Amino acid sequence: MKYTQVLFFSLFIVFAAIAGPVGRHGHLKVAGVHLVDRHGSPVVLKGVSFGWHNWWPRFYNANAVEWLAADWQCTVVRAAMGVEPARGYIAEPERSEKLICDLVDAAIKNDIYVIIDWHSHNVRLDEAKAFFKKMATVYGQYPNVIYEIFNEPERQSWAEVKAYSEEVVKTIRAVDPDNIILVGSSHWDQDVDIAAASPLDGDANLMYTLHFYAATHRQELRDKASTALKKGLPLLVSECAGMEASGDGPIDRDQWELWVEWMQQHNISWVAWSISDKNETCSMIRPAGSSQGQWSDDQLNEWGITVREYLKAKP
Repeated sequence: MKYTQVLFFSLFIVFAAIAGPVGRHGHLKVAGVHLVDRHGSPVVLKGVSFGWHNWWPRFYNANAVEWLAADWQCTVVRAAMGVEPARGYIAEPERSEKLICDLVDAAIKNDIYVIIDWHSHNVRLDEAKAFFKKMATVYGQYPNVIYEIFNEPERQSWAEVKAYSEEVVKTIRAVDPDNIILVGSSHWDQDVDIAAASPLDGDANLMYTLHFYAATHRQELRDKASTALKKGLPLLVSECAGMEASGDGPIDRDQWELWVEWMQQHNISWVAWSISDKNETCSMIRPAGSSQGQWSDDQLNEWGITVREYLKAKP
C-alpha cells in the first residue's frame, strides 16, 4: 500500500473515531419502515426533548446541548417550540425563533441530530408554513435537521391532520428536498394505524410520530403501532416517558421496559420528555439544577437519571 493510501486510511479511521453521529451517518433517509444513513445502514437515534421553550427557555443554550451530547451520549435532541401559550411563537415569534435556532446551532456544532418541533395541539397552517419555510431556508443544507410539523393533534381527525401536513410538507420541500419530515397523527400521535391506511403520497422521506407515556399507554398502543409498521408506515417516537400521560405519577418501570424492548425489536428511534424543572415526574432537572448542563445526580430527578442510564447503555 502506498504512503498516501496509508495516510488517507489512517485519517479516515481517526475521523470515524472522533466524528459525532452526523459525521458518521450523514443525511438520513427512509427505507421501508426504517431510518437509514447515507450508506443505507439502519440508524436508531436516541435522545431527549427540551421542554416547551416558552416556559423553560433557560435550558435553550449551547452548553446544555454540549453536555447532553457528551455526557448523556444523546444522538438527537428535540427543540420543542411552544406555539400558542404565553411567550410562545404566536405572541413572540422573533424571541421564539432565536431560542430554537440557538439549540439547532448547538446541535450542529456538536455533530448530533436535532428535531425542530412545532409544539402545538391545533392547526395553525399559515403560521406553520411561514415558520418552516424560514427554518428550511436557514437549515435545509444541514443533514442534522429533522422537521416535526405537528406535535400532537388533539381533536382533529386524521383527514384534517393529513390535509394540513400535505401543505406544510409542500412548503418545506420547495426549499429542502430531502431532510426527514415527521408527521403527526390524530389523538395525540396514537392513531398511527389509521394514518397507515391513508398515508401522505409522493414523498419518500416522511416518518410518522408515535407518542407514549408508559404508565398510561400499554399493549393496546403497541399493537396499533405494530399494525402500522406491518402496513408499511415508518415510525419515530419523538416523545415518550415512563409515567402517566399527565407527566406525573410514579414511573412504571415494567411498562417502560416493554416499550424499550419493542422499540429495539423494530429499530425505532426515540426521544424522551423532557429537559425542564417543573414539579412533576417527567421533568428531568431539579429546580436547583444548572441551566448550562453539568448536572450531577443530585440535580436530576428520578426520570432524568433513568433516561441518562438508558441513553448511555449500549444496545
